[in-house]
Amino acid sequence: MDITQARKNTIDQQIRPWGGLNYIANNALRNIPREDFVPEKYKNLAFADIEIPLSNRAKMLSPKIEGRLLDALNIQKDENVLEVGTGSGYLTAVISKLCKSITSIEIDEDLSVSAQEKLNSLNINNTQLEVGDASKGWSSNDFFDVVVVSSAVPKITGRYFHLLNVGGRIFVVEGKGKNMSAKLITRLSEHKWETKSLFETRLDTMQGLESNASFEF
Repeated sequence: MDITQARKNTIDQQIRPWGGLNYIANNALRNIPREDFVPEKYKNLAFADIEIPLSNRAKMLSPKIEGRLLDALNIQKDENVLEVGTGSGYLTAVISKLCKSITSIEIDEDLSVSAQEKLNSLNINNTQLEVGDASKGWSSNDFFDVVVVSSAVPKITGRYFHLLNVGGRIFVVEGKGKNMSAKLITRLSEHKWETKSLFETRLDTMQGLESNASFEF
């Protein structure tokens, strides 16, 4: 496989046609070696338009979803990001190139350890990986400009929305079954929020929320 050409084709044939038009984000997607984050038995599918299994419960997002969410969030170099669901660490690595810092939570300790090893191998040092169950809510002394939720939630509620700075954005796929929609939630002021539907899609539901419980952020 010509890796350089495969990375370029992923951008040109999957991400851009599906609305992932952010040039800076696409460069980061191209420059981080996606193939290094894919389990060995799926290496030949590293650039396929699919969600690649990481474990019995977790999958990598497809390239076009990654490109589209990064396009919508338009992450800036001075922003702090919270990622819910580290997974392979690939999207963590990409986002690290776009922001000031990224904190990433993962329920599966093995995945978190593996992701950290890969980030270390790339000398990425503006990330903080934590093991925890984000479905139970999240409390922090830090404030964030961007939140990326990398699995679906039946409903997102605002118990922890105060952790988002004014002007901050949340990407989340909300819904259940066949009725799921990717949304961008923006904090316009202290008490005002805007929700924009981006596209219809289907992702696995976040572990711990399979019984239709709401995700409290």
